Amino acid sequence: MSKEFIKLDIFMSRMNKLGIDVELMGNIPWIYIHKVNGNRIKSEDYFCGEHGFTIGFLPVRANELFDFTDIKEIFKVIRKYR
Repeated sequence: MSKEFIKLDIFMSRMNKLGIDVELMGNIPWIYIHKVNGNRIKSEDYFCGEHGFTIGFLPVRANELFDFTDIKEIFKVIRKYR
């Protein structure tokens, strides 16, 4: 596990422990939630991007770390699609 993505790894493992399958998709530097429990995120729920619900951005520089866009909005969309 690389130190840049520790928060994302923890988030994904906690979702798995809760029985929530979150499928991510990437388009550098964006990371999107593509599906929640097999349910595809619809365009009306896209957040911080035009191609999906943006969960965060890949670090651009070597000394940067991954961070979430808005954890409150992330959990809203997960609750909606689970």
